[in-house]
Amino acid sequence: MTQTFTVQVAGFGEIEASSGERLVRALERGGVDILHRCGGVARCTTCRVTFQEGEPDAMTAAEFDKLTEKDLLGQARLSCQIECAPGMSVTPLQTETSSGLERGKAPAEQIEPDPVWTTRPGASTEG
Repeated sequence: MTQTFTVQVAGFGEIEASSGERLVRALERGGVDILHRCGGVARCTTCRVTFQEGEPDAMTAAEFDKLTEKDLLGQARLSCQIECAPGMSVTPLQTETSSGLERGKAPAEQIEPDPVWTTRPGASTEG
């Protein structure tokens, strides 16, 4: 059974989300004009968010690699690589409105590329 809950989004209020739903898709469905220029495959970093609460400890290897490459590790997360969970409070860092750019193709329902999960640096569960 899928659990539904709200995610607090700075500047947009509360949006409804489902457990396991990709954050980028929940944001978009909730009326947030979040960028995703690469179509949600962890290649461009335009879907960045910061967490005020509820940042997940899990991180895909693709997200880790891209954030490391762009020197953003520990500063932001990629909403295309995050599954929604209760207690999340986020700030979208790039939107169509704030950037003047257009979103890319719609992200797939499931995280792409196929996720290989790791633990984000600084996570409460990190050794």
